[in-house]
Amino acid sequence: MKYLSVDIEATGLKENDYLIEFGMIPFDTDTMSLNDDLARNYYVVCPSFEELKPSLDPWVIENNENIINQAHKNGISIADFQKKISEYVNDSEVLDYFFDGQKERISLFGKSVNSIDIPFLNRDLGWDFMKEHFHHRILDLSATARSLIDLNMLPKQCDSGSGLMKYLGYGDVAHTALTDARNTALMYLSILEKFTRN
Repeated sequence: MKYLSVDIEATGLKENDYLIEFGMIPFDTDTMSLNDDLARNYYVVCPSFEELKPSLDPWVIENNENIINQAHKNGISIADFQKKISEYVNDSEVLDYFFDGQKERISLFGKSVNSIDIPFLNRDLGWDFMKEHFHHRILDLSATARSLIDLNMLPKQCDSGSGLMKYLGYGDVAHTALTDARNTALMYLSILEKFTRN
């Protein structure tokens, strides 16, 4: 099957926090490959780090200052972000990759995508936009890992994204959108290799 692995970075996880970076890369479980030619990364504009700092969580202050600065300086508006995503999902190369040229809805994939990424995307791109372009069946690596833990196929340390990355030999979480989208897809392919390929 083919999925679009997505990841966001934000100024926090509260209702009014800003989505500041979005990365995506398609991958195919039949060929066990990622399509780097169709990978994309966008910064989404936000207020300056100094303006945001009083309301930011300590973790965000320590880890996301550079991304916030990039988004503030080089980010595109939400309207332009929506336009970029619309152009992407209607691009002939993307349609050829996913559906042999036919227009259908793309299945999203990510780590904790249901609880973090999708709510931000629904809010900023719009519920109707998301439903028009993306399938309601979403594959979440965190849920997959928990199922495998329950089946005693993965150790309990894999319940966290960082624990799963270390167990599979991918090091630490990058906390940059495209790198994390890519690594999440690679981790899923590694799990398939581990448990389903002979």
